[in-house]
Amino acid sequence: MDLEKICQSVIEIAKDAGAFIAGERDNFDLKLVEIKGKANFVSYVDKKAEQMIVERLKAVLPEAGFITEEGTAFDSGEKYRWVIDPLDGTTNFIHGAPPYAVSIGLIENDEVILGVVYEISKDECFYAWKGSKSMLNGKEIHVSEASTTQEALIVTGFPYGEIKNSDAFIETIKYLMVHSHGIRRLGSAATDLSYVAAGRFEAFWETGLSPWDVAAGTIILRQAGGRVTDFKGGNNFLFGGEIVATNKNYFNEFQSVIEKNYRQ
Repeated sequence: MDLEKICQSVIEIAKDAGAFIAGERDNFDLKLVEIKGKANFVSYVDKKAEQMIVERLKAVLPEAGFITEEGTAFDSGEKYRWVIDPLDGTTNFIHGAPPYAVSIGLIENDEVILGVVYEISKDECFYAWKGSKSMLNGKEIHVSEASTTQEALIVTGFPYGEIKNSDAFIETIKYLMVHSHGIRRLGSAATDLSYVAAGRFEAFWETGLSPWDVAAGTIILRQAGGRVTDFKGGNNFLFGGEIVATNKNYFNEFQSVIEKNYRQ
């Protein structure tokens, strides 16, 4: 399988979907938003973008199944599956606030082997495949070299809906606010992971995520020299709903903070 060739096709698909999304933003009407849950929204833009992506990916890899946020297509136990979030950061999008991104990952069994994240508002395309370097708009990117909390700028996502582990989240926020360069909340997990890969942040953690939120970003981060695990340091981050993502130098310290607070 020529992953480089496939990746180039996926980049084109992600950018075309991004162009559609950007065009719709200009005249978007909040009345067209559907509510899936508390602070969990979907619009015709998400659905149309996903349909566009799925139809074109079928031609790229006909034998692959799909894991999609809006349910356009499904997997049936295929070896290869596309994992798609057509608009990661929908809440940002409907309010006209960046970032929001197209996220497309490819998994072989349960291993992510290719990822493309196209952050629309900045026209930044992050991508990587198994064995490649991580790239941003054609230029190689790397994680930062920071190794301590005192050197780190950290990003997370705020939980919504039924909040679990709220005490652990608050304790982690309190500790990192005091000891780090600060905490940011962008509203797009795919973008968060890509920014860690590019060295803009040192670490990211979040709970309540779905595979389409993280699949593409995780391989981009890993190929940029980063580490991705679940809260316990294991590999159940794709389907397990929790993720720790850092550069390699900072991983042990950061992961220990997360595990300590969330196991209490």
